[in-house]
Amino acid sequence: MWASIVLCFISLVIIALTHYVYRWRNPKCNGILPPGSMGFPLIGETIQFFASNNSLDVPYFFKKRFARYGTMFRTSLAGHPIVVSSDPDFNYFIFQQERKSVELWYMDSFSAIFGGGLEYATDAQIHKYFRNAVLNHFGIEALKEKLLPKIERMSNQALESWSNQPSIELKSSITSMIFDLTSKHLFNYDPAKSTENLSEMFASFFQGLMTFPVNIPGTAFHRCMQNQKKAMKLMKDILHKRRNSPEQPQRGDFLDQVLENMKKEDFLTDEFVIYLIFGLLLASFATISAIVTLAMTFLTDHPLVVKELLSFIHVSRYIYIWSIIS
Repeated sequence: MWASIVLCFISLVIIALTHYVYRWRNPKCNGILPPGSMGFPLIGETIQFFASNNSLDVPYFFKKRFARYGTMFRTSLAGHPIVVSSDPDFNYFIFQQERKSVELWYMDSFSAIFGGGLEYATDAQIHKYFRNAVLNHFGIEALKEKLLPKIERMSNQALESWSNQPSIELKSSITSMIFDLTSKHLFNYDPAKSTENLSEMFASFFQGLMTFPVNIPGTAFHRCMQNQKKAMKLMKDILHKRRNSPEQPQRGDFLDQVLENMKKEDFLTDEFVIYLIFGLLLASFATISAIVTLAMTFLTDHPLVVKELLSFIHVSRYIYIWSIIS
């Protein structure tokens, strides 16, 4: 009798698990889902997605699935079913339908890290202010008049420092250089005068950004959250110190403009300003350094391109000098 009960119970468990796996692999949808695989229950294909990839090409996870399923496929990452598309027409249509047929969504790790900062992301008025403020300090005019001389000076200093070392880790060195320049331009941050290394905080923070949002001591996400809190506190202290010292001369940086605008714009709260600066630092932290590193890698692998570029520069200078003489 007991054997029959146990056997019946096991059968029910197997049926329930089979049904759950089937529903997981074939989620409900009002339309037609693109081909693809939902992976294992709960974790989906997250492990394959986070697997290391040393190629400079499209990540293997996407490349393999685009080759198998075409320009669009379904999958599950970090516990969420998603559709990945590389079709430009479809992507353009989706962007046009924002706030109509689709809504902006962030991964759980982003929501936990940026918290209230994401609440402002979809407001049209705030987006307009943010765009104008950024262009004012990082747009074409600012690039020509202010940033290029700073970039050239910092690049020369970095190259001089690197020349005295037996070897360097190129990407991390460029990341640190770009980060110091951006933070200096945003809120006059000087790593030499600070007891906290903001660049190292962001490096550790960035490593845990694309991980499972499990905030348990010892996990990458927990370290990410701890470094986020430290960085936010540092920027909050700088904001309060700047605002409570109006007698100090204007520095002309991004924070000066925001502090002036806070007197007129109600949405510019301390929390929003800190998230704003934090987001700008994060946006410049890995993207620019990755592009520069790739450029240097490709130029090293193709010396003929460097030779042609140098020849073009020499010819351009010759034409410029000749036009002055004439």
